[in-house]
Amino acid sequence: MKSAVETISKTRVRILIDIDFTDLEPHIKTAYQSISERIVIPGFRKGKVPRAMIDQRVGRGAVLDEAINNGLPEFYSQAARENDLLVLGRPSVDIKELKDNEAVKFEVEVDIRPEISLPDFSKIEISVDDVAVSDDDIKEQIEALRIRFGTLTTVEKDVEKGDFVTIDLSAKVDGVEIEGGSANGISYEVGSNRMVDGLDEALIGMKLEQVKKFNTQLVGMDEGQSGEVEVTLKSVKKRELPELNDEFAKLASEFETLSELESDVSQRLTRLKTMEQGAQGRDKLLKLLLETVEIAVPENLVKEEVDAHLEKENRLEDSEHRSEVSLEITNSLKADFLLDTIVKAEAVQVSEAELTEYLIRSAARYQMSPDQFAQEISQAGQIHALMAEVARSKALAVVLERVAIKDGSGRKVDLAALAAKQESGSEQ
Repeated sequence: MKSAVETISKTRVRILIDIDFTDLEPHIKTAYQSISERIVIPGFRKGKVPRAMIDQRVGRGAVLDEAINNGLPEFYSQAARENDLLVLGRPSVDIKELKDNEAVKFEVEVDIRPEISLPDFSKIEISVDDVAVSDDDIKEQIEALRIRFGTLTTVEKDVEKGDFVTIDLSAKVDGVEIEGGSANGISYEVGSNRMVDGLDEALIGMKLEQVKKFNTQLVGMDEGQSGEVEVTLKSVKKRELPELNDEFAKLASEFETLSELESDVSQRLTRLKTMEQGAQGRDKLLKLLLETVEIAVPENLVKEEVDAHLEKENRLEDSEHRSEVSLEITNSLKADFLLDTIVKAEAVQVSEAELTEYLIRSAARYQMSPDQFAQEISQAGQIHALMAEVARSKALAVVLERVAIKDGSGRKVDLAALAAKQESGSEQ
């Protein structure tokens, strides 16, 4: 087999494929056998019909057509490999010449991944935020800790924002209670706005055993529709926070004094902000590369993915939404092409340990066990996509270490040292 490539655009090529007829012979044999098993000819069992009889009844041309259709994927894939093409989407095939026992020539037009010229990463400079922990940051963390160790005490008072109440609720539409629309003994923090709209406003100022009614839009209702909610106040509790002193530090931590606790909070916040600095550097580098590196995207591929997305939403005719989705998919493809190019240039490999770590983190996000998540990914045929995602993340981290990074105060940020500190910290 011989092949050559003609460039149509930066993302599309024409592959010229010239097949020696001997290469087609195995597929011709398979075609005869397949047709022999499908046709019925008196005097011959299925699968045992001679070639000459098939040529007479079906025609040699039909056999060659089936043989070529069966063999095309193999010849096309071989040509793509020989010419180092990373093909995308569905190919368009055109048979140019077919001479029985002599030659088969065909052309394939297909989209390909674009060639991307990567910059010299050592000449790139990006700026990230300073690592700064303020007194207010520390106070906020300590206050959150106080709230965790606070106690709720029943009080006799009108309801105020921040109180914890026990309430009974019932919801009606046109005077009829909706299914599942009542509940008793609900605990609720006033002002949290975690239930139906209007509840906080109704509760504030209520007295014990008082009943109030208000109208609001209930779950499942269309815009403008409303139902009636009745709330009964059963109890009021106020959160009492422990005093900020050494006794609180002993209660809430392993430290003996409040000063030691505050110092530990400061160190933890510094580590967290330093990690955020690294994440910011990564995001800024990717954004800069996508803005400055020329990355062509196949129009056919974008259209196919956009159509598939809109079809699932039943919004194929929504032109405004189509534009939004098209932009999102184009940017996503650009990022994938760019990162895959870095993966190849840096010869990035994904170890089993790295894949396992990623699986564990991903499983936690979806509130699944690692084994269950891995099984679902495997059944969906997404293991390869998952490995590609890990490789892209690793590749970006590799080149980020060569980028000049400074904080807002002009100080150099050493991300390699930062990664080492984080790794040693996690081992401890």
